[in-house]
Amino acid sequence: MTGTFYVAGAGISGLTLALALAKFGATVVVLERSATISEFGAGLQISPNARKILNNLGLDEALTARSLEPAGIDIYPYRSPKLLVTMELGPAMRDAFGAPYAVMHRADLADALYKACRRFANIDILFGVRSWDVVSHARGVTVSIDEANGQSRTGRGLAFIGADGVHSQTRVKLLDGPTAQYGNRVAWRALVRFDSVAGQIALDKVSVLFGPNYHLVCYPLPHRRQVNLALFAQVKQQSSELGNIPALPKAFRPSPRIDVLLTAAGDTWTPWPLYTVSTPKWHTGNIGILGDAAHAMVPFQAQGAAMGIEDAAVLAPLLINEPDAESAFEKYQQVRQKRVARVASTSASNGRIFHMRWPFSVARNLGIRLQGSRGHLRRLAWLYGHEVRPAPSPKKPQ
Repeated sequence: MTGTFYVAGAGISGLTLALALAKFGATVVVLERSATISEFGAGLQISPNARKILNNLGLDEALTARSLEPAGIDIYPYRSPKLLVTMELGPAMRDAFGAPYAVMHRADLADALYKACRRFANIDILFGVRSWDVVSHARGVTVSIDEANGQSRTGRGLAFIGADGVHSQTRVKLLDGPTAQYGNRVAWRALVRFDSVAGQIALDKVSVLFGPNYHLVCYPLPHRRQVNLALFAQVKQQSSELGNIPALPKAFRPSPRIDVLLTAAGDTWTPWPLYTVSTPKWHTGNIGILGDAAHAMVPFQAQGAAMGIEDAAVLAPLLINEPDAESAFEKYQQVRQKRVARVASTSASNGRIFHMRWPFSVARNLGIRLQGSRGHLRRLAWLYGHEVRPAPSPKKPQ
């Protein structure tokens, strides 16, 4: 089907889908509530399964310029001055999975996708959209849009795709799906200067520091000369007064290394309550959802964005090649749900493992040490080695 597709949300999933559809010759209208491309400042891991897709969309050079290909992931046990293990990345990931494993700022990825979309005349991104309404009918959808300037417009399209995030209006209002669930965890995020943490962590690697009921992940961003810090802690009741200093369990003092990192960020932390989404219903007729709108998960395997990118790579060719949007969404749902569920389960399990208290943390540390520096290459081959099959070329009219 070649025609017009409407996408709600100019985040990573939405822009990846727009770019993938446009490369097939489709017209894409992206509806974004914000006035500009605006991704919350945070570190982001782009694993080989997602990087291959982005490279196929022509983003390899842009990503290389703005990301770090870390040599490894340094794991630090609670209050131990010594490394537990360094999980090899770099050449080991390229050799095993055919693409690099990189970290970058989420806003830099969004900007690279946006600039790629701007090169396509058949992608129209509307910013500052106040609201929209969708009516589904046999041949597609009618979309009514209230724009930032107060004017309204109405358009027809073949399908409407909600890439509107964890609190998706598409999921809740159009698909009558569930609201997102708060999972008793908060991510505090901050950016610090390279020189403020030098000597505490390696600036060519990712660092993960364990604590009881919390952990800290450090993503170096060399082209910014900054390190992104993400501290994840258990907070039973969500509060609008979380503040800009992380609330750690009072019974457990930070290790000296964590204490230095927390001090470097001072009171610049931004809290981000973590929500998850679980719904079996990813579409109704010619309206569907992808990315966090369909399956937001905890970030403890760093695959949230990657799963949205995979979604887009699967859905775009189906929307083009299937006879109608409903059959495209149905096949997409069948292809994606089992894999996404496995990734979400792995992420949730990691959260429990990372936050173990003594004496269970002793067994955890021993298990990680025994896996060695390359154990993750075997353990996660199903994840990082996954490839979205190339889509068949659109059928030419007879």
